This record gives sequence, structure tokens and C-alpha cells, in this order.
Amino acid sequence: MLEECKALSNETRLAILEWLKDPAANFPGTEGEHDGVCVGLIQRRAGCSVSTVSAHLAILQRAGFLRATRRGQWIYYRRDEERIRAFTERLHHTL
Repeated sequence: MLEECKALSNETRLAILEWLKDPAANFPGTEGEHDGVCVGLIQRRAGCSVSTVSAHLAILQRAGFLRATRRGQWIYYRRDEERIRAFTERLHHTL
């Protein structure tokens, strides 16, 4: 659970998770995209360098909050709702 808490301890990573909760509203033009949102769109919204956003996404993925899908040269990210729900339930029972 410590890795998940560390992943959530950054404002940008929290924002990314919030944005990906409703990708159509937060990333116009992604309506109907089932694979998620590409790194470039997340990077522009976050206002960080590509390498910084990639590091944030990797941390969120290792913590189990995101799933990545590669399509050609692009990687798309979406929330792993089941893992997020399991984490919040564990947190609720632990604290």
C-alpha cells in the first residue's frame, strides 16, 4: 500500500488520475477512444516536459492505477478502475 500512497503524493499525478476519470471532458477529441489518452495530450494538459509526464505515468502504472496500451508508436493510458477501487477499500479498512 505504501507504493500506492507515494504515487498519490504528487499534485500532478493526482491531476492526471482526475483527468483520466473523464477523458472526453478533459481531453477534447478523445470521445470513443477505448484505449485511453495518449501521452502527448496528457503532457500538454499537465504543462510539463514529456520526460516528466512519462515518469509520472510510469509511477502511476507501477502503483496499479493506470493501464497502458501501445498502438504503433503511441502509448495510451487509462485508469484501472478495479485496482483503484481495491486500493480505496484496503485504505478504508486499514485506517
